[in-house]
Amino acid sequence: MRRGPLVTAAAAGVLCANSLPHLATAAAGRTMLTPLAGRDSPATVNALWGGATNLLAGLVLMRAASGRSAEAGTAREAFGIGVVAFSAWAVMGERLLGFNSAPHPDGPP
Repeated sequence: MRRGPLVTAAAAGVLCANSLPHLATAAAGRTMLTPLAGRDSPATVNALWGGATNLLAGLVLMRAASGRSAEAGTAREAFGIGVVAFSAWAVMGERLLGFNSAPHPDGPP
């Protein structure tokens, strides 16, 4: 498999993994950082960002990366690497930088 589809599949994994915290935040009716509305993005914005932007884009990229059926397994492996990479970054980023758990300057959201 060429490098381009592997990178595309890994990017698809990153996007799909990123969708889940936003969709869970939306389902819980909470706020979370998004590029669309900042740190206090409401549930509706998280639903949009998680579903329409991240999940849909990730699935479209995965479809493009899968190509021939002989390459589908390798693309799934690269997708999984993207999921793991994003998940590790998200956990460590939250732990070290407190993207969403650091005390809010105006008190709890």
